Amino acid sequence: MSLIHEAFAKAKAENRAALIGYLPAGYPSRECAIECIKAMVEGGVDIVEIGLPYSDPVMDGPTIQDAVDISLAAGTKTADVMATVAAVSETGAPALVMSYWNPIERYGVDKFASDLQSAHGVGVITPDLTPEEACDWVGATDKAEVDRVFLVALSSSDERIARVAEVTTGFIYAGAVMGVTGARTSLSDEVRGLVDRVRKHSDLPVAVGLGVSTPEQAHEIAQYADGVIVGSAFVTAIKQGGAAAAGELASALASGLGRV
Repeated sequence: MSLIHEAFAKAKAENRAALIGYLPAGYPSRECAIECIKAMVEGGVDIVEIGLPYSDPVMDGPTIQDAVDISLAAGTKTADVMATVAAVSETGAPALVMSYWNPIERYGVDKFASDLQSAHGVGVITPDLTPEEACDWVGATDKAEVDRVFLVALSSSDERIARVAEVTTGFIYAGAVMGVTGARTSLSDEVRGLVDRVRKHSDLPVAVGLGVSTPEQAHEIAQYADGVIVGSAFVTAIKQGGAAAAGELASALASGLGRV
């Protein structure tokens, strides 16, 4: 059982969903990002998703794009992402990287998986990599014993969900909204149906993200999903109040993850 699966199993044993928190490496600075993520873990984040800053983040909304731009302007490189993973892994929380495919391909598919393993990273979320194009990635991550996370959307057919399930090893990321990331005031009623459809094709944990920002939304999703993913809300909290605000948000979100 991987560290990702252990985190989900622990949450399930406590009758709650796991909390997955996202932050781009290097935001608002490399050192502060690490400090903020550690505060998020102390506040209740079970699994950490560290973003690899990229100049063309097609799935990211304005909040995360702004954070990524700040990180890139400061010169954040893939090596800095790996260093952030290594520092975060010391907390004991599983650390994943979220990266678009182009930076991984440029870095070297095998080298990326191997270096992540060396940094004690446990998985990679690849939002724009399709299962049909993932052959090299499957081989590299299998060799490095790094988990793969692929995405499904509200528009995904059962055939597409089944194909994603075949290549995923960590958890399946279910998008709660159509479109880019960013906090929403409400989430689609179709999300629960998407999670149910995923479970027909896979026994892996299913985590819901894209648009989740409040304890109330987290609580709603926790009633049917294995994990709740929050990103833009953490970026906003850090912009307003640094690590302390990140920890407070994590605590507030974690308090609503119990199942009734």
